[in-house]
Amino acid sequence: MNVREARRRRATDELIDHVALEELAAHHGGRLLNPVAIVMAAYKEADNIEQVVKSMPAEINGAPTSVVVVVDGEDDGTSTIARESGAVAVIAPVNRGQGAALRLGYRVAREYGARFIVTADADGQTDPEDLVHALAPVMKGEKDFVNGSRRLGATHGRDAVRNTGVVVYATLVSLLMGEKVTDTANPVRAFTADLTASLTLEEPQYQASELLISALSFGVRYGEVPVTMLNRSSGKSKKGGNLAYGYRYGKVLLRTWWRERMRRRARGRSERAGQVVR
Repeated sequence: MNVREARRRRATDELIDHVALEELAAHHGGRLLNPVAIVMAAYKEADNIEQVVKSMPAEINGAPTSVVVVVDGEDDGTSTIARESGAVAVIAPVNRGQGAALRLGYRVAREYGARFIVTADADGQTDPEDLVHALAPVMKGEKDFVNGSRRLGATHGRDAVRNTGVVVYATLVSLLMGEKVTDTANPVRAFTADLTASLTLEEPQYQASELLISALSFGVRYGEVPVTMLNRSSGKSKKGGNLAYGYRYGKVLLRTWWRERMRRRARGRSERAGQVVR
């Protein structure tokens, strides 16, 4: 992507976010979120979203929660059901991808007063109890970023190719980042809301690896907790075939790693130049 295309995409993203935020402000008013925001992206999840929202914990470690559902292109009533179920629904008028949707969710969490964010899937694959365990070290100030790991816990998925991919990409990230990682694409992630403002998050899709690598490059205190990956409540995954998904996911992973590596080098050169000047 050239500079002009990147600028055009950022401008388009900002416009879409603006429309979503305006609609949210009109519906939600100036009410603040609770200290813990449970953020999830939803695309055509009308059959699952009510059950998922109502299963989320009302509080985590003594702090009340707000469920934030970012509807990634509204066309099947997901947002109406989410709001009727007690969630804060953020409606993006255009389908862009999970990465863009979650990025918007993090922004809403920050701007509406949440102190902590924990993410979940909108399709029923997340065990709500796992959110409590993931967020605990962050709320205690012991970790800055905690990732769920199905390899430390369990998965109900029987797709051998996808399960192998989890191991391969975790090994790759561990080697590239010098940090032991066992699951790069888990839907359960916990961190402070402010952290998301300090990270570069640009990918419209496959954002799990971008978020993780950006956080590790930022120098967070990283941790993992065992989680259980459940089967979808209903419907089919929107991720596509294994080979195509694996290729695109790996491409984002490597692109993010290279981007962050170049930035670290640039910062190092700038710091050394500053020392020489002094």
